[in-house]
Amino acid sequence: MHDNLDESYVSAKLQLDELYSYVKSLLMSYQSATTGLFSCTNEAHVRDSVYCAAALWSLGLAYKRINDDKGRQFELEHCTVKCMRGILTCYMRQSSKLEKFKSSQSPENALHCKFDAWSGDAIIDGHPHLQQDVVALFILYLVQMVSSGLEIVYSTDEVAFIQNLIYYLERSYRVPDYGMWGRGSKYNNGNRELHASAIGAAKAALESANGFNLFGKRHGAPWSVLWVDMDAHGRNRTVVSTLLPRESVSKNTDASLLPSIGYPFFSTDDDELCEQTLKKLKGELEGPYGFKRYLGDGYMTEAEDKSRRYYKPAEIKHFYGVECEWPIFIIYCMINAVYSEKSNEVAYYDEKIEALLWKSKNSEFLVPRFYYVAQSDGDADKNEAGSVEHRCSFELPDEHPVFLWGQALYIISRLLLKNLISSHEIDPIRRHVPHNEQHGVSMRYSAFQGVTGETTIQVVLIAESAALQAQLSTYGISTQTPNQVEPVQIWPSQELVKVYEHLGVMQSLGLSGRPNRPIGSLGTSKVYRILGSTVVCYPLLFDVGDFYMAFDTQILLDEIKHTMRFINKYWQMPERPIFVAILREDVMKLDRLGPTLEMLNAFKRGEWQGVKVRVGKIQSFIGSTVIEHLEFVRHGNQGLHESFFEPFLETSEQNLHGRLRRATASYGNIHELGDPEAEMESVKIYEIGEVKEIETALDKYHSPEALSYLLSVLLRRGRQNFNADACQRHAGRAYRIAAHQKKWDLVRKMACLCEKTVDSLAPAISNILVKGREVTLGVFNHEEFVISNPLAPSEIKNILYTICSKHNEYEACLQQELVLHVSAAMTDHAELFEGTLRVRVGWLIHAMKLQLGEDTKIYSLSPSDIKELMMDVLTLCDKQCPVPWLKMRQINGALNKVPHGFYQKVWSVLRCSSHGLVINGEELPQQPTISDMTPHETTWFKLVEEKFSSIQEPVYRHVVVETLVVIGTILERDSSLEFDLRVDVDDVIKTAVALHATENHAESDGTQLESLYHLDRLSLSKYICRSVVTSLLQCKVNLDADSQCVIG
Repeated sequence: MHDNLDESYVSAKLQLDELYSYVKSLLMSYQSATTGLFSCTNEAHVRDSVYCAAALWSLGLAYKRINDDKGRQFELEHCTVKCMRGILTCYMRQSSKLEKFKSSQSPENALHCKFDAWSGDAIIDGHPHLQQDVVALFILYLVQMVSSGLEIVYSTDEVAFIQNLIYYLERSYRVPDYGMWGRGSKYNNGNRELHASAIGAAKAALESANGFNLFGKRHGAPWSVLWVDMDAHGRNRTVVSTLLPRESVSKNTDASLLPSIGYPFFSTDDDELCEQTLKKLKGELEGPYGFKRYLGDGYMTEAEDKSRRYYKPAEIKHFYGVECEWPIFIIYCMINAVYSEKSNEVAYYDEKIEALLWKSKNSEFLVPRFYYVAQSDGDADKNEAGSVEHRCSFELPDEHPVFLWGQALYIISRLLLKNLISSHEIDPIRRHVPHNEQHGVSMRYSAFQGVTGETTIQVVLIAESAALQAQLSTYGISTQTPNQVEPVQIWPSQELVKVYEHLGVMQSLGLSGRPNRPIGSLGTSKVYRILGSTVVCYPLLFDVGDFYMAFDTQILLDEIKHTMRFINKYWQMPERPIFVAILREDVMKLDRLGPTLEMLNAFKRGEWQGVKVRVGKIQSFIGSTVIEHLEFVRHGNQGLHESFFEPFLETSEQNLHGRLRRATASYGNIHELGDPEAEMESVKIYEIGEVKEIETALDKYHSPEALSYLLSVLLRRGRQNFNADACQRHAGRAYRIAAHQKKWDLVRKMACLCEKTVDSLAPAISNILVKGREVTLGVFNHEEFVISNPLAPSEIKNILYTICSKHNEYEACLQQELVLHVSAAMTDHAELFEGTLRVRVGWLIHAMKLQLGEDTKIYSLSPSDIKELMMDVLTLCDKQCPVPWLKMRQINGALNKVPHGFYQKVWSVLRCSSHGLVINGEELPQQPTISDMTPHETTWFKLVEEKFSSIQEPVYRHVVVETLVVIGTILERDSSLEFDLRVDVDDVIKTAVALHATENHAESDGTQLESLYHLDRLSLSKYICRSVVTSLLQCKVNLDADSQCVIG
């Protein structure tokens, strides 16, 4: 037995020494002596360097098992540290970019991912550096390596900088980047996309970093801890799970998903989704020589023009079938198989990679970067995939001597396969196991661990006054007031934002702390220890100073329901969340009391809307919820003290001390000052008054109607002619009074004048976008802004108040309401948006006006009535009562609905029309369109939708849709048909109008379209079909009564 152990030890030592020589020759010889980065040239890529460092670190861990390692473990570990610190130093020299990126996530503010290997200077060569996965990879391995005992981070300045890298990654869910390959969309035309692989990598890095102490287990202190916004992490998690199994809008799948969903990131929480993604990836991309990066990838193919950075339209058609195959992804599959303990897969991929290795002149086996198809063999390989032998990248004259990324990964795989190291050792933070099994991970002040069962939300009911508390007690509802929870303090979430502004401050490099972003509902579900005080925060939805929707009781209850469901679904802490509900006198008035009492009684019963709750006092919940110790506030911020923050105070106490009521308090004590009718009668004299007179008069009037009138007069004089600050103050006063009085038209008008925006607007738009839709903002039949990629809140605000306000004084705010409602409905009732690719908010308002029957009354409706009206419009066609055909077409046209399979039918029409297709004067050419795209990709759908955007009448839009369905159906019935003429849809409709007029003995020049709008589907399809025969086919087609050339 002892002899066997000796033999095993000797064998392991020999294998390690052999791998060390291999690493010394193929990796360490390419490490820069100055920066520590790895490169075969003077151009070092961060990704290559991190993987090389990971290989050295892994080999160093393996040497820990050997007694006499001849100093190799020390050398390997310190070469690893040198590389990681070199990358950190390079990043820190770009701190100005990092600071700008926190507020504007544009490519020019992105951290560079390539540096000069000798000097560490950023390489500025036009390379698309916005690649989120690179920063995520660095953070992930930094945490892994420190967890294993390496000392990489030396100072609090470095801790602060890495905290700013966390901010860099937190918004990945709404940052379109260029992806792992630096090419953006598959068309390589400079367009960026949201990539599931990049967002998944960011999510994994955030999970790894949360609560982690960068100084390590022995030397860690409270101020060397990394903090992650739970809500930002939750949004990344939601977006990546929505995108998968796709990689992006243009890419059905991509090999970059392999390291994202598997080693090293292990980003997915859903095993079924992971398997679905892998199945699609392997089925579409795996070949005999490795994996294609993605379908249509022209990189390093013989057909690619290397002199151009971007491709021309339709150029990718030359690359289908001849894409290079990359062996490195075989190694990823093999390592993933090791983690999933699939021995057959391990053996299969091991045999496959061994057959593809390239033997160098020094008899060293190298991992090729890719295998490519020679130009002379291109046609043969396209006709029969795999029929010709591919050539190795090492045969190319300019190929680097070593593919560092692949070689490093190969070394890690050898260590695993030879059992020289375990899969747990190179994943000390246990990314490869489910969150709820990640127990005992050291050096964490906080961690996303998940829960094994359903979450029970601990609800604390806070009455804003003793009077309200007494009123509620008569209904059997027990509450606490702010005074009764002392010494615990209750804060608005905005006060917590002020705390986090001090996290990551590094004045020497010009870095501020956390950006001024709202704290989400997950962040307010914890208890905080700040400057010796225990603090709880209430969610933003209770902050009536935020946006006027909080004044609508039904909307408030809906928001509470949505928030509690969100917490229940995405809470990933072992302790229970705490939910502080602020009950205000305004909400608890008799005419609004019923629904609120229903919710409160459900809380008492322990369940509401499918969510388990437990109601109690704050003091009783402190021990069972998450407590975050924000010690960074004390460290390095001696000037910061408790009086800097403003807790939520009891109403009577605020009045007693004569303080101005906070913006976060309710407006229950605002009385109607002045008679609106009398004030409106007297205020009209200022219509022709001087600006100074009007500004003075603003102080004399108190009704929102009069204030609104005066402000409108001033605005007509031009903003440059009056005191803008004073007007904003009076507009805010009118807004608050109108909100208290529930005069919603005035509320919206004054909110627009104050340019208010709701904090959850940007996440709501992102939620719509990741579900494969686009959003347009703008007033109906005026200019629109198409949002196809997530935008920062400031950009969205600028769009709303630039293109909406000049055409309508209400819609900048009304459109915000609808964006929130659409986002929620798309999550809860996705079926309502089937067939809608582009949500045109101005057109949705137009549809709601059609349903309402009055043009202006819509602005006077409460936010909850607006939501109900929107749902009525969305479900109109599902109702049992008959809808007139004209109204149905008007509504569906305004909703931009198309039937199932519509875009494929349009593709059929274009394929059979060599002269192209015309929609409302907008030409869609056959080439390069059908060569550049496929009929099932989202890019094609968006192109068709773009051609529809010039149509101004919703009803006509829908008739165009019906016409294209009919033409597509004709072509499906007879695939041999082709159009000799250009298919002009407008001409087809005009001919149908003329045919209808002839049959009904009416005169028509083809422009009286109203005659078609009232026809039922079948009747309209018959006229369209006859028009197609007459104007395009010049032949006879029999059309019976059972024809299916209609929208189903």
